[in-house]
Amino acid sequence: MWSFINPLLNLLTYGVVFGYMLPGQRAKEMEPYLLFFACGILPWSFFEAAVLEASSVLVSSGGLLKKVLFPPEILPTVAVITNLFNFLLSVPILLFFVVWNQRLSPAALLFPLPLLVQFVMALGLALALSALTVHFRDLSNIIGHLFRLWFFGSPILYMYGSIDGPFKTLLRLNPMSHIVVSYQQMLFEGRFDHWAGLGASALVAILVFAFGCFLFDRLRDALAEEL
Repeated sequence: MWSFINPLLNLLTYGVVFGYMLPGQRAKEMEPYLLFFACGILPWSFFEAAVLEASSVLVSSGGLLKKVLFPPEILPTVAVITNLFNFLLSVPILLFFVVWNQRLSPAALLFPLPLLVQFVMALGLALALSALTVHFRDLSNIIGHLFRLWFFGSPILYMYGSIDGPFKTLLRLNPMSHIVVSYQQMLFEGRFDHWAGLGASALVAILVFAFGCFLFDRLRDALAEEL
């Protein structure tokens, strides 16, 4: 229940603030705004919670790693998979509101594609950050702030195409931008033509996963000693 309540509270908080208290000038394509926002915030909540939880899981389970012999990469992997299932529990509710607003289309069948890319990227970051946090404990205090900046640097509160200038270049270089846009197009806009962006994010996700596996393997032997 809490796995659904937490992203729902984020949805209501940001939705009320930016949808009603600070409405600004939004494009008509973003209405209904709460549904548009939900298509981005729910996947983001899964991604953020998975990586943040996995980044500290080895430190919090240090006693277990010292007593029991098992592959330590299981712990960050389980953290990511657990949050994935929590996200999947919220998907039917999101689809209900998509149907309620008459926006469901065959493009929604492509939903597993950005989900797979996001899962691979989250798992790669989880492996890398969980191993690094064991050696650099202060890293756990920085990761949360970096994710907050990453959140506002992703097109969740605003549309990807509505940003101009230098910031648009940063959006294009942000792999989560293309993942979020893919969700928004499939579920909110009822179409999907962001193949190049999602493909670029998939390539980044594979590289992040490979780097995470490599870094975790290099630091594996010293984990128990550091803990």
